[in-house]
Formats: sequence, C-alpha cells, structure tokens
Amino acid sequence: MVPTSDASSRVSALEDTVAAYLQSIESGNYRRNAESVLRSWTEWCVTERGISSVEQVDVLDCRHYARHLKGLTREGELKASTARTYYATVRAFLRFCVDEELVASNPAAVKRAVDELPTETGDADRQFWGESERHQLLEYVDERARQTLDGRGVGEVDEVHVDRSSAFRDRALVYVLAFSGVRSGEVFSDPADTERNGVRWGDVDLAHGTLRVFGKSRMYEHAQLPNDAAEVLIRYRRVLNPPSEEWPLFPSNHGPSLYRTVREQLPSQGYTTEEVESLLAENDDVYTVIREHGLRPPSLSKNGARSIVESLCEQAGIKIGGEPLKLHGARRGLGHELYRTGHAELAQSALRHTSIEVTHDSYSDIQASETAEKVGDVLNSREDEE
Repeated sequence: MVPTSDASSRVSALEDTVAAYLQSIESGNYRRNAESVLRSWTEWCVTERGISSVEQVDVLDCRHYARHLKGLTREGELKASTARTYYATVRAFLRFCVDEELVASNPAAVKRAVDELPTETGDADRQFWGESERHQLLEYVDERARQTLDGRGVGEVDEVHVDRSSAFRDRALVYVLAFSGVRSGEVFSDPADTERNGVRWGDVDLAHGTLRVFGKSRMYEHAQLPNDAAEVLIRYRRVLNPPSEEWPLFPSNHGPSLYRTVREQLPSQGYTTEEVESLLAENDDVYTVIREHGLRPPSLSKNGARSIVESLCEQAGIKIGGEPLKLHGARRGLGHELYRTGHAELAQSALRHTSIEVTHDSYSDIQASETAEKVGDVLNSREDEE
C-alpha cells in the first residue's frame, strides 16, 4: 500500500468510520473500551501500513496487526488474553463494516491472520522483577555510576567501560522503571506512535515526586515518583545539565538519529546544507553542536531502552528463566510486591489502574495462592479438632 501525503487526512478517514461504529454500540463501557483500542489501531494502520480508509484493510494487514500484538505480549506489555481482546475488537469493527457494505468480507476473521495471535498460556510465563533481581540490578547501576566519580569521568565494572553521562542516565532509567510503575511506552519514544515522543524534563516534578506521562488511556496522567527515584534523577540532572525543560529525560545516544536531528533542525536557523555538514565535520561530539545551537535531541526509544537493560543484565549476570529482565517486568514486579504485601489499593494507585478490579485481575495468581493457603489452614485446623 502507498501512503498518501497527508497523514491527518488518512487518520480522519478511518476515524469517521470508527466513529460511526462507536455510535452504534449501546453499552457505554464497551464503547469506551472499543474507542481506546480502535484509536490505537487506527494510528498503527496509518503509521505502519499506510492505510487511508477501511476499504484498504486486507488480510495481510490483519495478520501483521496480530503479529504486532504478539510482539507486545512477548515484551510483557500485554497479556495474551488482552491482545486477543484487542484483536477481537478490531474484528467486530470490521464485521460492522461488512454489515454496512463498506467491505465485502471481514479480513480479520481469516484463519491465517488469526493464527498470528499469541496463545493464552496464563500468567506463569509473564516475567516480573523480583525483589532479589531488582536489588541486584540497582546495586550494579549504582556501582557503575560511582566508578565515574573519580575525576576521570569513566568507570569500569567487571571490565566494562562506561562514561559518566551514560552511567548516570542508565542508573536513572533503571530507578524510574523499578520504582514508578510506568509503562515503557509512557517514558520512551515509540516510532510506531507519533504521540509518544518520550518524557521531557519539564514533565518531571522532583519536589512533589510526580512524572507526567502520556498514558495508556491516551491522556496525560501523573505517575508517582518515590524518593529513591527522585534523588537519582536529581544527581543525573546535574551530570546531564539539560539546557532546557524541553530536553528528553533520557536522550538517545544513537549516532544516526543525532546527526539526523542536526541536519533537520539547523536549516531552520538559516544554515545551508554545506554549513551544517561543515559544523558536523569540525566537531567530534555531535552533542556539542546540538547544545551550542539550542537543538533538541531525540528521546531514547523503547528498543533502545530494552537494549540498555538487556546489556546491564548481561554484565551483571541477572536472568529470570534464562532471559534478561524485561522493561514491563519492572512495572509488574512493583505491583506484585505491593499486592503480595496486602496493599492492593496502593498497587492500583501506583500502577494507575482504572479500577481495583483491574488490579485484582492482574494479580489473580497471588489471590489464588493466598486462597490456597487459607483453605489449607482451615482444613488442617478441622483435622486437628477431630
């Protein structure tokens, strides 16, 4: 498929059809849930598949969407059951389009598309950062940062060299994930979602312990930022010294992206292509050009953050089930610990779940375990009485 030149008109064309479908839904709860899912799907269609209208959606598009959902499940950002619910919502929308004679058949109902969906295997394989793994990783990033404070600005832990800026950024990244309960898509950029550009320093309120994020609801929300994470961010800010509140909290160190930033932003200041290339050639550090000319670097992407955590885990020898820690495992680990220690409402608030029922559903494994213990206690006490 060939994308049209105007992305907003493509979104509008799909949104018009989605809006008609939503108006046909009587249940208010289902309408709200469907609206959120279909808005995200519409953006995915535009950015990833170049689709301009519902008539263009084919089986291959649905197959790729199912594969996209499987990827989110593999990364720990969605339950397999949730991924299948999202797909079912899209399939219901396309069935509506068939009934309205907008399309001849439902491409989402074809078996080779459905076969790409993740299999529901329960929660047993959903990774979360346990207390031991979290503590081990925090100790490792603390030591990396300390090693860079000897006046050289470069540290070495287990023969791994790291500069001060990267060490403090990586430590802040781990602390934010471990303590705030944010989703990776809320703090890092997502190339597949134009509205997710990563959080900026202006989104951080260190005094009150909050972090403003673009939430799963596609509305801005305030995530909690405990003292442990806030203090690390304060030290990180001193090292990074961001020139403005618009700078990303976690700037990318990806060379091609940084050079592209300079080439795209400097011409607006009157520089010619030749002058831009000359500036880049004269400076070994592209960040020097970015800072001196008031440019804004790109935010670290989800893939970039994932690579950093995987690298840290490899260096520190941390694995769960033979795999490095996953980004979403930090959020799930926080909720698991709060819920396990009897703070269900606090877990709901920290994770920004829409209701306590969502929290109970997310940690039903703990509920079942506690129920088993209580049933065992009751049965044992009866046997003792007899």
